[in-house]
Formats: sequence, C-alpha cells, structure tokens
Amino acid sequence: MDASKVDLFMMMNSKYFDGFQLQSVRQMLTELPDEKWGWVQTLQFKDPTFVLIISLLAGSLGIDRFFIGDTGLGLGKLLTCGGFGIWSIVDWFLIMSAAKERNYRKLQEVSIR
Repeated sequence: MDASKVDLFMMMNSKYFDGFQLQSVRQMLTELPDEKWGWVQTLQFKDPTFVLIISLLAGSLGIDRFFIGDTGLGLGKLLTCGGFGIWSIVDWFLIMSAAKERNYRKLQEVSIR
C-alpha cells in the first residue's frame, strides 16, 4: 500500500482507535493489497466521543451498546435499566474503549477477507 495513503488514513482516523492499536493499524494498512483499499475507505467508524455522549444521556436504556453493535449487552442494559444504574455508571468509563475496540475489529475484518 502507498505510504501516503496510509499516512492520510492515520491522520484522519486515529481518534477512532486506542493509542496502543495505532501501530498495528498502520502495519495492517501497509500490508493491505491495493484492491482492498476501497473497502477500507468505505468503512464507517463509530466516534468514541459521540458514544460517550449517548452513554451519558441514554445509557440506562442500552442505546450506547446498541449503537456500537453490542446487541446482547444493549438488551441486557435495557431489561435491567442499566443494571439498576450501576452498569450505566461503569459504562461511562468503559464505553469509549469498547467503541475503539469495535472499530479495530471492523478494520481487521476487511484486512482478513
């Protein structure tokens, strides 16, 4: 893969990944065949800051977990009213990392295909 394309991707999308994942993301992209680059460009990553705002406003309903694709956890939060409030508070600290991990796995899926 062209280094300038990888650098541009890293500049534009680094906020969607944890700091410790960035080196791995860069390596994945440099090893990616050119024909898969179109798939990478079409990926829609979830913004961790937006997910945190959703969690603060409607986390007890599980909407934050539904938004990042954790349907089972979202349903669990919905049925227990956010784990009686405790789970919602814990998620305020964990949801950004969960969103970044989902984004990383989404990028991995494209590179494996």
